[in-house]
Amino acid sequence: METLTICDLKSKAPAEPGEYAVHAQVAAVLKKETKGGKPYYEVELADAGGSIKLKAWQDSAAFPQAEVLKRDEFVCADGHWYQNGTYGLDARDWTMRPLKDGEIEALLAGPEGLRAKQASDYALLESVCSGLADPRLRTLCGLFFAKFGGRLKRTAAARGNHHARRGGLVEHTAQMMRCADAICTVYENLNRDLLLAGVLFHDCGKLWENSFPEQGFAMPFNFRAELMGHIPIGVEVIDSLWREMSEGPEAAGWETLDPPSDHVRLHLNHLVLSHHGQLEFGSPVPPKTPEAMALHFVDNIDAKLEMFEEGYRTSAQLSPEVFERVWPINANLVRPLAHFAGDGGAGPAADPDPIAGGRLAD
Repeated sequence: METLTICDLKSKAPAEPGEYAVHAQVAAVLKKETKGGKPYYEVELADAGGSIKLKAWQDSAAFPQAEVLKRDEFVCADGHWYQNGTYGLDARDWTMRPLKDGEIEALLAGPEGLRAKQASDYALLESVCSGLADPRLRTLCGLFFAKFGGRLKRTAAARGNHHARRGGLVEHTAQMMRCADAICTVYENLNRDLLLAGVLFHDCGKLWENSFPEQGFAMPFNFRAELMGHIPIGVEVIDSLWREMSEGPEAAGWETLDPPSDHVRLHLNHLVLSHHGQLEFGSPVPPKTPEAMALHFVDNIDAKLEMFEEGYRTSAQLSPEVFERVWPINANLVRPLAHFAGDGGAGPAADPDPIAGGRLAD
């Protein structure tokens, strides 16, 4: 039986239903009832790339196993996986067994490709930030990596929607860094140092809101994050690190720098506070500087494009070209146009279109 990651399972099983196994950690076990009053368990499984929910019905072999299942256990779930019109990806006749020590180590390490990508993205963040010209922002970023780098590497960008996986925040931030750096070559009036530092810190509060434990994939709910949210925590992180570095030897002579240090700190805080763009989306203030507006759109671009990619992998296919919408995108997804392949010949024939050549066909 083929063993797949959760991400690969979501991609393969709808098109090729069959017998598969998945190694994962138990993120949650909830006892529920059908409308008719019959009990069942909803089991959420998670690995480095994502999560999935399974139903253990009362008359199934999985039901007694789910009854004694504990959160954070490492298991292998195998069965016949398929696309269920009511519940999405589902499995028939599925059962579980505990993972062995070697299997747990391999699971925690994550898939090789994802591991390599996140390591490369993290190195990019360090490299770009170490090259910032403003010594205050450069030092602040370095202090952040030194104190919170390990936590950053295991934090998701969200609980759902986009980059909702262990290390997903590193991927999201690195792609935003590439985008923001490119924008600065076109809009030369932007303060590049400020914008790139803002990219690094914009979601740093999620190190508490969406961080995974060192030895697992079950994202806990954090007391501080629940009371404050990631945006106020981000400002708290910046101010705390700023005070620490201001007392260090690196800060000697900074009082003569232009712009003044406190202005730099406040502008960076504004980027964090305004990056959701609107008050109703959680930002205490809207963007009021060019860098704040650029950061908001760079963040939105990367989040939305990742939602499209995830949708193409996991959404139900409504036709050869159309996929079911993914929240919060407000429409069905359409397969993107393939890249131009040159003069290599015509592609596959398409269904006749009633509008041809820009005019209605006969």
